[in-house]
Amino acid sequence: MKIGIDVGGTNTDAVLMDGSRVVAGLKSPTTEDVSSGVEEALRQLQPAIGASKIDSLVIGTTQFTNAFVQGKDLSQVAVLRIGSPATHALPPLCAWPEHLLAAIGDCRTIVRGGHNVDGRRIAALDERAVAAFAREIRKRGIKAASVTSVFAPATPDDEHRAAEIILNEAPDTFLTMSHTTGRLGLLERENAATMNASLAALSKKVVRSFEEAIASAGLNCPFYISQNDGTVLDSKTVAAFPVLTFASGPTNSMRGAALLSGARDAIIADIGGTTSDIGAISNGYPRESTVSSDIGGVKTNFRMPDVFALGLGGGSLVRTSPDLAIGPISTGHALHKEALVFGGSTLTASDIVVAAGLADFGDRSRVAYLDTKFISEALQLMNVMFEAAVEKMRTSNAEIPIILVGGGVSLISSKKFGPSEIIIPENSGVANAVGAALAQIGGEFDQIILYADEPREQAVNRAKAEATAIAIGRGAVESSIEIVDVEEVPLNYVDGDAVRLRVKAVGDFA
Repeated sequence: MKIGIDVGGTNTDAVLMDGSRVVAGLKSPTTEDVSSGVEEALRQLQPAIGASKIDSLVIGTTQFTNAFVQGKDLSQVAVLRIGSPATHALPPLCAWPEHLLAAIGDCRTIVRGGHNVDGRRIAALDERAVAAFAREIRKRGIKAASVTSVFAPATPDDEHRAAEIILNEAPDTFLTMSHTTGRLGLLERENAATMNASLAALSKKVVRSFEEAIASAGLNCPFYISQNDGTVLDSKTVAAFPVLTFASGPTNSMRGAALLSGARDAIIADIGGTTSDIGAISNGYPRESTVSSDIGGVKTNFRMPDVFALGLGGGSLVRTSPDLAIGPISTGHALHKEALVFGGSTLTASDIVVAAGLADFGDRSRVAYLDTKFISEALQLMNVMFEAAVEKMRTSNAEIPIILVGGGVSLISSKKFGPSEIIIPENSGVANAVGAALAQIGGEFDQIILYADEPREQAVNRAKAEATAIAIGRGAVESSIEIVDVEEVPLNYVDGDAVRLRVKAVGDFA
């Protein structure tokens, strides 16, 4: 038996799974502190759990994303860039919003060092400058730091050496090296590493609160947190790399939709209370974004699912003046208080579908006065908005299904968009929690390879072996491991037949 919990902006969903069968599922309002909502969800699941042995519990959370976007509960971060004299034109964090810069402090410097993409040195690492930087960290009492070196994903030697020097001078530092979080692109990778370091204290606090919630529910089982590629991490790894959980909610929904529908290739829409997150699955896993992601006004290049967020959900406000408009403003987690059908005074998308007889919750008599023509126009507008968003996610004219999941599936009244059938699988309302419960353990290899130095077949086999080893090291059963993605991106500006080689392996829990 497995438990999956997904914490959304409006609802916290939880499921109890027996293999691939949903034994019980529930929705409860998300609480501001998140962890008490998890505790309440586990309490409500308790009658279904009974005396059953729980093999694992997986939680998907938006807490780290929300904290960074809002600039709340962030740690001060000392930012070290290894790239002088080549990178002074754009100083560290030069494009960050002012409120985030104020939150993480002004301890930032650039020292000599770094490599070219082909491994040739730009300059020798200035170890004295790194040591002086480390002493400044200790003097100021800063407990988190990021280290970014030019082309570190290809040659991380200087980041490792700088980390060694910093930890020797300030051993209590929460340190993030950029090659462990980001990809090619100096500024975006530096942003990702600094973002991760800024969540240092919060990550430990959140992980501990989840552990306490699980213990208070009387459960003694392995605990994992879902990350944004459809796989999971143990709590220790999440505490070290909280940014890997960003966008895990939409990912859980996409994986859950794939598992509930049996589809391997499809467009997925998770229609919640605030937004509709629309993405695509390929071979059963979310398609990754190939462009930089903007999080709270900061551009990053760490792994993120390719998701389009449409401002349409159950709590979306419906406005009639000057013209009919729906969203993007939403009641959010206050839907159960503010919508008309729940006794509130705000006209929402949920009120429209209840009035149309497409959903049955709240008190329908409270929306009986709505004009039939108005209801029809509102439903049509929601369909038009949704279809336009779906078209943004298509990469071909292939006839692939559109799978709807989430609590707001009733907002879409059409049965077909173009050549694509719309599918609403059983238990669609808790697909995100299903995706969390049945997530696998993954391992990824992502490096720049020169095929002039290492033959292609040999390099690909080595990448597969290393990705597999990472998955096994995280607790996957070796016999269950499957290579689900091999990607080669030629780097035409580099000599030596260079490519960025990425391989992903996934497997079941041990």
